[in-house]
Order: sequence, then C-alpha cells, then structure tokens
Amino acid sequence: MQRIPCVLMRGGTSKGPVFLAWDLPAAIEERDELLLNLMGSGHELEIDGIGGGSPQTSKVAIVSPSLHADADVDYLFVQVMVSQRRVDTAPNCGNMLCAVGPFAIEQGLVKASADVTRVRIRNLNTGTFVNAEVQTPGGKVSYEGDTAIDGVPGTAAPVQLTFLDAAGSKTGKLFPTGHIQDVIDGFAVTCIDMAMPMMIVEASQLGKQGDESPAELDADVEFLRRLESLRLKAGLAMGLGDVSDKVIPKPVLVSPARSGGTIQVRYFMPHTCHRALAITGAIGLATACVTEGSVVSQLLGNVDEPRLKHVRIEHPSGGIDVVLSYTGAREETIRASVVRTSRRLFSGFVYATASQRLAG
Repeated sequence: MQRIPCVLMRGGTSKGPVFLAWDLPAAIEERDELLLNLMGSGHELEIDGIGGGSPQTSKVAIVSPSLHADADVDYLFVQVMVSQRRVDTAPNCGNMLCAVGPFAIEQGLVKASADVTRVRIRNLNTGTFVNAEVQTPGGKVSYEGDTAIDGVPGTAAPVQLTFLDAAGSKTGKLFPTGHIQDVIDGFAVTCIDMAMPMMIVEASQLGKQGDESPAELDADVEFLRRLESLRLKAGLAMGLGDVSDKVIPKPVLVSPARSGGTIQVRYFMPHTCHRALAITGAIGLATACVTEGSVVSQLLGNVDEPRLKHVRIEHPSGGIDVVLSYTGAREETIRASVVRTSRRLFSGFVYATASQRLAG
C-alpha cells in the first residue's frame, strides 16, 4: 500500500486532510484521482475513505512554500464531491484556510515569531492573498483559547484572516455582469465576486421566509430546481460559462435578520444548504451590504453605509462577524477580516491501495 503523510484538521466549520504538495502526484489528473480514492468519493458516506460524507467534511488543503514575494505559502483548495467522483478546484475555501497558517508553522514552512505569527498565504484557486494571524506563545502554535464560533462546540485560539485583494477572485470584476443588480427570469439578483462568486436573491422572491432549516430547504425539490435554474443563468451572465458541473457561483438566499444581526442568509454549496456559512461567502455578503443598489442593500433599506465597519451575518448555526476597512475611494479597495478557529485533529499517514489508485 502507498502511504502518504497527512494531517487532519478542522478549519472553521469545515474539516479535511491537509497535505504538503510534494507528497502528492505532480500531475493534476493523477493527484485528483488519488484524492477521490483517499476521501472515498462516490459513496454518500465516503465509507471507504477519510471523507465525512458531507461537503463541509469532504475538503482538502494542499500547502507548499510560495515563490511569490508577497506570500510565505501557497494554498490550493480541493472540494471533493461526496456522491460524485469529481473534484472542483475553482473556488477558495475560507474555513479550511483557517488551518493553513497553523499547519505551515508546525510543518516548518514558516518560522514562529513571538506571541502572534503572521502567515502570508496565496490562494492558488483564485490568486488572492490572505494574512493569517496565528497564536504562537513561546514560538509554538496554540489551539487553546477563549474564542467561540457558531457551528463549532467549545472554544479555541483565534485565527484572524484578512483578505487583501478579494474583489474579482475568479472573474476579474467585483460585479461580473457589469451591474450591481440584474433581473434573471423576473427575479432581482446581485451577482458578486468578492472572495467567492455568488448569486444573491431575496428569499421571499422564491417563496421562502429565509429562516428555514437546511434540511427543510434540501427537501424542497421544486425550490432547488428553480434555484439551480437561476444559478445556471447567473453563471452565464457572470462569464463563467456552463456551470452545471461547477460549484460556482454559489446561490444565496437573504432575508431580514432575526437575532440582532445585519442580515440573515442561507448559503448553498451549490446544491445543498450549508449548515453554517462559508467564510468566503461572508466576505462577499458583507461587501454587498455596503454596496448601494445591491439586493442586500435594498433589503436593508437602501441606506448609504460608507461608514459601516462591522457586519454580522446570521446563518443556520448562529452568525459570523465581518470587520470591513476601506483603503481607498473605490469599492475594490474594501478589505474584510474574520476571526475563526482551527484544530489539529491527528497527523500520520493515509493509505491508498494499488487498486484504488487505478480505479476510475
């Protein structure tokens, strides 16, 4: 059997193995096939692999030293489909990103400084740069702390992520259609690309309150069909082409906040509802909150919010807080920071048999 060094980590509300790039095949097709087999893709429980049977727990992070002057490490995110034997490397994942900084320090790719170590990360999926502030008292990564995030039990050490240049992550434009708001099949939508390409639509337009549970939404076949139809047309309008086999753009339902936050959301991945909210999705949604004329801004009352510095986004498991800063006059200069947590779960080897490596 082939054994491959592996560290299983929780990043935010996601979980998956983290690999050093040189421990995986250099050829993309061979690498992807190996990951499918290691994760157990193609079975709803991923029973013959280390995947968790959910999109949130079927994620892979691949890390390597960066040759870019503005980054310490490169990070490639791989979304491994659960029931389909397919991977997607188009989007970034901000939750697994939480694990990259601690992993890089513990693997010796970045030297720990005093109490907090900054790890400069280049995301290879989107070409964007993120600074991760990792707690390193005494020069060692600490996972112990008092920070709680919704969707994860207990508390842990904070990891602050600051997205430096997230506008136009995949399309090159903050609003890829050229409009802050579009009408698709009679529905008002905002197509935005800030850390993650998304199609945002008000829940009430699709006959939803916006506070339904993920299970309720996933069980509504007709609703999912309508949402997917909108997503496919939004993908074309955003210049992404036929997105039927892609996980972007992500469709998002928005509705008024119920628990004192700024906005309430239901985020899809794209065919099932996220039990919490993707970090990259939170970045784009916070940006939409402060963009006059967006679907979200109109829901908030079309209030011009150039001074809004804090956005709380309510999701099925609680909420995510996003801190916004403005580095110039243009909307592309918005920077967003979130605080998450991570945990190293185990390190060792994951095994692949010859028959698995050859299976297709």
